Amino acid sequence: MKMTTEEKKELFKNLEAQAQIIIKNEESMDNIYREVVELLDKNISYYNWTGFYMIENNQLVLGHYIGKPTDHTTIQIGQGICGQAAERKETFIVEDVTKESNYLACSFETAAEIVVPIMKGDVVLGEIDIDSDVLGAFDEEDQWLLERIAAMIAERL
Repeated sequence: MKMTTEEKKELFKNLEAQAQIIIKNEESMDNIYREVVELLDKNISYYNWTGFYMIENNQLVLGHYIGKPTDHTTIQIGQGICGQAAERKETFIVEDVTKESNYLACSFETAAEIVVPIMKGDVVLGEIDIDSDVLGAFDEEDQWLLERIAAMIAERL
């Protein structure tokens, strides 16, 4: 059953508050990444692959994630949707990944993707990457929630 916009806004405000508690109170960044991925995966049914990529040696390196295994454990800046989001320092929402010539497929089931950079000032530290098996799954509410989480994580880094 699809949520109404109001139900989604209420859920996402609640998830933002839960993420804030995790990010504020958890000592280890490793645990923060793991717990945030679990929080999103458990509470948002159309988040089919949820993970973090962090910048190491000027490339994106896969961190904690929940979903099918991926061959893309490192991604060059500018490569694919994740690499483009890091290069341009902006959130990317892709409604239909088959329409993107530079899409790096993690799973044949993936239909849509959202990538949100984790920024400190104008420096990209990493990103939150979410794939969905539902076409057009992501909207401004998803962007709002993930950008809030990314900003809170950036404060801790």
